[in-house]
Amino acid sequence: MLIHTNHCNEKEGRYIPETVFELRKFVAPEFIIGVDARELAGRYAKNFGAAHILLVTGPDIIKAGWVADVTRSLGNEGVKCTVLSDVSPNPRDYEVMKGAEIYKEAGCDAIIAVGGGSPIDCAKGIGIVVSNERHILEFEGVDNVRIPAPPLICIPTTAGSAADVSQFAIINDTDRRVKIAIISKKIVPDISLCDPVPLTSMPPELTAHTGMDALVHSIEAYASNASSPVTDIHALESIRLISAYLPLAYHNPDHVGYRYKTMLGSLLAGLAFSNASLGAVHAMAHSLGGLSDLPHGKCNAILLDSVINYNFEACPERYEIIAQAMNADCSSQEPSDIKKNLLSAVQSLKTELNITERLRDLGISRDIIHSLAISAMRDPCLATNPKRPELRDLEHMYEEVF
Repeated sequence: MLIHTNHCNEKEGRYIPETVFELRKFVAPEFIIGVDARELAGRYAKNFGAAHILLVTGPDIIKAGWVADVTRSLGNEGVKCTVLSDVSPNPRDYEVMKGAEIYKEAGCDAIIAVGGGSPIDCAKGIGIVVSNERHILEFEGVDNVRIPAPPLICIPTTAGSAADVSQFAIINDTDRRVKIAIISKKIVPDISLCDPVPLTSMPPELTAHTGMDALVHSIEAYASNASSPVTDIHALESIRLISAYLPLAYHNPDHVGYRYKTMLGSLLAGLAFSNASLGAVHAMAHSLGGLSDLPHGKCNAILLDSVINYNFEACPERYEIIAQAMNADCSSQEPSDIKKNLLSAVQSLKTELNITERLRDLGISRDIIHSLAISAMRDPCLATNPKRPELRDLEHMYEEVF
């Protein structure tokens, strides 16, 4: 089949569309989406032959009552459970290693993650540590996991990270103060139980940050030089859903229908970026979040405008389609007008979600911009950005949002 893909024009350092015959693969877990999907946890644990689950979560999720629903479901199927709840936002390397020790000491044989990206990424890390018997930081990069992890069931409680369907895990290297990316199909969860009901307990700020993370996932996947017709379908529908329903969920947090739409948008974004990868926004956000410990979604939101502005000339047709999906005015034939209107749509969405800070407002010093750029240059997400930045380009993008 003839498909369009992106190849690098070495002379100009940018990517141009070229029609070729090319193979593509698509990796995805089983997933169930719908109200009360979380209550199927016991059934699926039993299906995997699990006798003792390590349940990885966070204290706020326990307080909201969602963990109790899951442990009750496990108990109904006769499956034992040990709960690990002291997982930080932006999970640390030592938390993963501690979790692996608890898993072994308790005699666990499978893992359930209940939460957002942090508990899920921590659970992924624990799984590969116990199966490969190596330190979590040794798996940094692409395809460095040799032995598959134990069965992993994910129950996401945010509409953002899509870690529940992706082959990515992001862990904080506390010595270097950077976030490392682990990318491997061996860490794709076995099943995701996507239940919109737990999203109703999310505070507005978390709704905004995680929703913007999902939007950036889909935008970067669509602009990625590793995109494909399959990832494009998921990415564009995700952009449409999140742009339309994230503000509604933000202002109406108890509305399960709006929460369902944002969860579906996050799921589709995850399927897209897990297979097309990401770009400069995430590379820069990983660097910024690793050094400052700021929320990942907020970092993405702050950086998005600057990266679109930088990337636009590399694939203006793709960004025009993104603008259409966000319902921006694309009546003009001038690329400069389309870029302006796309950036305006992004800015309007962030304003409605009360994400208005610049880096200086968050206590970031201009003095660290060079260090941030050096770290971002090493991030694997940069490999699929539609335009290849130099160090100075990354510094300039950080400076634009300072």
